[in-house]
Amino acid sequence: MSILVVNSGSSSVKFQLVEPGSGESIAGGLVERIGESDGRVELDYRGESLERTQHIDDHGAGLALAFEMLADAGVDLGSSVTAVGHRVVHGGTVFYRPTIIDDGVVQQISDLSSLAPLHNPPNVLGIEVARAQLPNVPHVAVFDTAFFHSLPAAAATYAIDATVAAEHDIRRYGFHGTSHHYVSGQVATFLDRDPEELNQIVLHLGNGASASAVAGGRAVDTSMGLTPLEGLVMGTRSGDIDPGVIMHLRRSAGMNIDEIDDVLNRRSGLIGLSGVNDFRQLQQLIDDGDASARLAYDVYIHRLRKYIGAYMLGLGRLDVITFTAGVGENAAAVRADALAGLGGFGIEIDPERNGVRSKQPRVISTDSSVVTVLVVPTNEELAIARSTDDLVRGGS
Repeated sequence: MSILVVNSGSSSVKFQLVEPGSGESIAGGLVERIGESDGRVELDYRGESLERTQHIDDHGAGLALAFEMLADAGVDLGSSVTAVGHRVVHGGTVFYRPTIIDDGVVQQISDLSSLAPLHNPPNVLGIEVARAQLPNVPHVAVFDTAFFHSLPAAAATYAIDATVAAEHDIRRYGFHGTSHHYVSGQVATFLDRDPEELNQIVLHLGNGASASAVAGGRAVDTSMGLTPLEGLVMGTRSGDIDPGVIMHLRRSAGMNIDEIDDVLNRRSGLIGLSGVNDFRQLQQLIDDGDASARLAYDVYIHRLRKYIGAYMLGLGRLDVITFTAGVGENAAAVRADALAGLGGFGIEIDPERNGVRSKQPRVISTDSSVVTVLVVPTNEELAIARSTDDLVRGGS
């Protein structure tokens, strides 16, 4: 019996059928370019890749096509799925643990869309479609913000008018929490250490990027804030900027809020500085001597090192730094440059170990490094599946 995990985006839906006990991925795939003429569904099942390309009207049509492909491959979702786990980006102050979905919960998630306008609306679409397709099994929402719900007040609180903050639920929520929680737990397992003994920095570096400080298994700080826009430089998002930039663009450029939102969320970060947001393309541009690409990379690394330094100081004692997600797991140069010259702080990268490509957790620091540096692949789908399974079975 398996858990179906659904991660619904604005024009795509990722799905994976997971056996939560063993961690085996039975099948998985992607519905993309929803609403476009060249929509595509990709399915991987037991080592075989299947693909269909056609117009896909909406999320419902895309998931229906994915389920049809699974059935053609011999997967009967009706008899094999015990529950469906949904990734939901923003839980606000309402949701901070996995939650059984009913109509009221769907409405509350929708009401939180003002806090995550790029994420919660498509999350709701995926939930509605999957509930219609699989109405006889429980559906569970697992929230990206949950791991950071218990941040210390000093880390969670913005220094703005307290009444305004309270009225509008303004605080640091943090995101990628499922990944940070999973990876920090995997670190303890890999090192055969009690999580309560470890002080960790986890660097989730993908198209979206975030850093967290984890002490004794609990998050004590994170780079993303009220929304996923704050923090590190990302593929298309600016990360930290002076809030005055927003007022300046409104007054000087005459931009409205939606236009400014578009600039900061979709036209900034690496793509805003270099024209590309894929690190492979960025590296090729750098190799070709492109000055804008070089600057984009340098800004990216500069911001990353600032957060590493801040969290080292905040933790007081640092045991482990871990890189994860697409860039963190695959870009050896990013790992090396992020930690270059930190031998005086007990952080030493082994170039040979760092150059190894693998899908397994691995040490990339030297044997003499006081701080252990790891690469640990994230698996948000497995984490969501296990949280869903625990809740449905009556666990914590």
